[in-house]
Amino acid sequence: MSRNPPTNPPATQRTFAAGYLFGVPLGNLGWFASLLMAVASGFMAFFAATFCAIVFILIYNSATHSALDFALTYRRVGLPIGLVVMAVALGALGTLWLRRILRRI
Repeated sequence: MSRNPPTNPPATQRTFAAGYLFGVPLGNLGWFASLLMAVASGFMAFFAATFCAIVFILIYNSATHSALDFALTYRRVGLPIGLVVMAVALGALGTLWLRRILRRI
């Protein structure tokens, strides 16, 4: 029994190819997918920044025996960072979408 060589070459991974970010084709997203990705990245940045700020305040309160309010992490750290990341992502993904639409015309 002989083995036949594969007729199709193995698919190459497009993780870091041009126009791809971790396998997501950023240049081929529609307007809704761009909006969804931008909002999702804003949420992720909000939660990551809030978590880091909570850990920092926890360590700071323990080290200095003070009582900083943990609500500051949401209002002063998480919300601004989440909004900035979402605005930047909306601008970048919106620009990619607009370029693709104008290229078709």
